[in-house]
Amino acid sequence: MDAIGRQRHDERAGTPGEAHREPRSAVDDSGVRRLASDHEEADAGGIVKKIDLHIHTVPTVRDASFEFSLAKLVEYVSNSRLDAIAITNHDCFDRAQFETVRDSVNAVVFPGIEVSLECGHVLVIAACDALDTFEEKADRLHERVATPLDTISLDDFERIFGDLRSYLVIPHYEKSPAVTGASLDRISQYACSGEVDSAKKFIRATKNDAGLTPVLFSDARIAIGLHDLPTRHTFVDCGELTLRALKSSLQDKRKVALSENDGNALVQVFDDGQMISTGLNVLMGSRSSGKSFTLDRIDTSHDNVKYIKQFSLVQQDSQADQREFDRGLDRDRSLFTEEYLRGFKAVLNDVMRVDLAANDRAVADYVSTLLRSADEADRQDAYSKTALFDESEFPQSDDELLSQLIGSTRQLIENLKYRDVIERYIDRNALKRLALDLIKTLWERADDRKRKTVVNALVADIKKALKMRTSATQVSDVDLYQVSLDAKKVARFSRIVRVLETAAVIREDEIQGFKVIAKKGPYGGAGEIKSVSGVVAAFRDAFNEYDRPYQYLQQLLEIEPLKQSELYKLFAKISYSILNADGFEISGGERSEFRLLREIADAQNYDFLLVDEPESSFDNIFLRSDVNEVIRAIAAYMPVVVVTHNSTVGASIHPDYVLYASKEPDGDNVVYRLYSGYPTDHELESCDGRRVQNYEVMLNSLEAGREAYEDRRQGYEALDD
Repeated sequence: MDAIGRQRHDERAGTPGEAHREPRSAVDDSGVRRLASDHEEADAGGIVKKIDLHIHTVPTVRDASFEFSLAKLVEYVSNSRLDAIAITNHDCFDRAQFETVRDSVNAVVFPGIEVSLECGHVLVIAACDALDTFEEKADRLHERVATPLDTISLDDFERIFGDLRSYLVIPHYEKSPAVTGASLDRISQYACSGEVDSAKKFIRATKNDAGLTPVLFSDARIAIGLHDLPTRHTFVDCGELTLRALKSSLQDKRKVALSENDGNALVQVFDDGQMISTGLNVLMGSRSSGKSFTLDRIDTSHDNVKYIKQFSLVQQDSQADQREFDRGLDRDRSLFTEEYLRGFKAVLNDVMRVDLAANDRAVADYVSTLLRSADEADRQDAYSKTALFDESEFPQSDDELLSQLIGSTRQLIENLKYRDVIERYIDRNALKRLALDLIKTLWERADDRKRKTVVNALVADIKKALKMRTSATQVSDVDLYQVSLDAKKVARFSRIVRVLETAAVIREDEIQGFKVIAKKGPYGGAGEIKSVSGVVAAFRDAFNEYDRPYQYLQQLLEIEPLKQSELYKLFAKISYSILNADGFEISGGERSEFRLLREIADAQNYDFLLVDEPESSFDNIFLRSDVNEVIRAIAAYMPVVVVTHNSTVGASIHPDYVLYASKEPDGDNVVYRLYSGYPTDHELESCDGRRVQNYEVMLNSLEAGREAYEDRRQGYEALDD
């Protein structure tokens, strides 16, 4: 690897300044292929092993049915040059099959199991010489998991396997169903690595000093008819292929990588060994040379891929394009409105339970009966003089606030992302004690509420019996505190609505010269409210009360087609628009540009980004000044592949890795071959060892050949002169 490739390796692997060691091939005494460093003689470690410790060979209740193929597994291990694998079926261990596999493949085979915990999945891998003990414990586990919904608790898991430090324990880390929070903390006491499901997450995890060492495995079902062999593996720098050696190496993030010689700079994408950069890749080639085929293959063979196809964002029919753009804008506005008004929605739900008219009647009844009772004081009988005759019931309150407080405390305890900041100010054990005290308080309040409910029922029965036996006036019950609280709620609700109705810009984001503007303000009429509601109903009477929020709410509640869960959208108008650099609504061509930029920016939620010939749809100035900048930013976090035959993208974007697709004759047939290498390499190489000149590829693919490039260069120089 050249100096630039080495620098990229160090940067992406998170090990700046670490000396690069070119490995050399060797074969150990067991015949297993290995790669040793030049310093092997001085250091028994430093031997890179390629491993896949998550392979399924038995269909279980958690799998779709498949028929295991031993031949396919042998092919997979051989073609992928794997040094070690583990058989990890869901909640079961088939020893007979395991021994057959072990005797058939040219690699170390570890016994293992994938355990379905209540809190997520975890791999448990045993030493090769511990089959008897491991089989007994796996059988005990299997008895507990009979249906797809069955899981076991963390306590039972630890009881079944005993000392888990004697195993290699790998929880699902950034991979569904993931183990998180307090459960991950507990498992981390005996686990040194966690499984992720993409190169993007692998690299991110290597940079997290506080987290587990990441591993990337296939999680493959080795079935008859398996077409594409798995490509997700991990390279581990360890001295020997024993469980002890693997556990030791996996405690150090510097000893794991996605590629054999290039650290985390490259990752395998196809089963023929083809690598791409974990950063920015440019794929070049002539027409019909297999470029789009390569993107399609990446898309179909990997999960969570963002694929922006050629011409997919270009305006074809102006009216249809406008409608599609408007629908997308409405979706964005709806999502933004829901997020922005989330707090108001909670307030509204609370106020909807307030009935001021009923409260007024209850207070009026209380005052009226109280006055009559006072007038009749000298005429009270034995029944009306009893203490319980005018006894008030115990007020009852819910524990929603306390439950929210418990949830917030749990978030502080289980949060991984900001744990360092939290523990800088709050002791973790103190948080746990706080959570326990709050839970204890919640239980005590629940018991108290039950007792009060029983007493209230008894008091109500006694008062009813006394009332039937006396002619004295009984004072009506009313919770004056709750009446006052309800009035305060309504007043606060009205103030909040007034603020919501005040015109203001509430969001202003800039995307490469475009502005996303969100505004709030009052509705201008019943028609606007009806349009947002999406129901066929009359809103005139409701809008007449629009200036009085609580009364307006009561009118909305009378409109039958309206769902109460959607009422929060009808108090303030949220508008959402896209403006160009001049502050005007964007035009048709600008819509396509904005959609491309937004689609690329959206790729941060994916594990791969594929872009097919953006120059076919957009001009060079836009590509160079806007698109290239966004793509480079995305490529800092994930693998990106851009197909191009344009120098504005191909050269000006400064890729980390170059791919070249070529259609070549092969006897009577035609083959599509892929060459690759770093931009500064003199030659690009295919997986079968063929080579092409990088300089010629660049000129032919991006400049239409050396002669055309020289003609254009001389013409530009003449114009400049």
